[in-house]
Amino acid sequence: MNLSALRQDFILHFGEMGSRWGINRTVGQVYALLFLADDPLCADDIVAALGFSRSNVSMALKELQSWNLVRLRHKTDDRREFFTTPDDLWEIVRTLIDQRRKREIDPTLTKLRELSMTTPDAADAAAHARIAELRELIEQMTRFHDDLARFETERLVALLNMGAKLGRLVDGAGRLIPIRRTKT
Repeated sequence: MNLSALRQDFILHFGEMGSRWGINRTVGQVYALLFLADDPLCADDIVAALGFSRSNVSMALKELQSWNLVRLRHKTDDRREFFTTPDDLWEIVRTLIDQRRKREIDPTLTKLRELSMTTPDAADAAAHARIAELRELIEQMTRFHDDLARFETERLVALLNMGAKLGRLVDGAGRLIPIRRTKT
């Protein structure tokens, strides 16, 4: 499979970014290939396109399946498994956020709740208060996420656009810029 320069550049960048996002380079590149693919790809197609070993591709696909980021497809008269990504970008973003929350935020929040329920020594009173403050902030953020997750995509996009418009009304210090009305 020949990849255009555009596709190669995107795939290589996704691989580099993968390590910064907590996934390995191979997983990032496999996902990028599937994301750009015109049709679902089987493991053999991925091996041919990226030059990875079959075992690395299989492990990458299992990782992507565990994150719910790829979809399994079957073709008539073909026993191989084919993979694709969701067409809806918002579905991908929501899945990523949900998976990161399950893997990173929820365990941290559980630990902060446990620590907040302890009775600290006098020497740890300030640390205990900071832990409680962090727990409250993360709980507030997760409630906000839960509220946003209930929005339909169209309403979420509208909300984001409203935020962008509001951002243009705020100066660098976060103060609202007065709107000057002209006389008509």
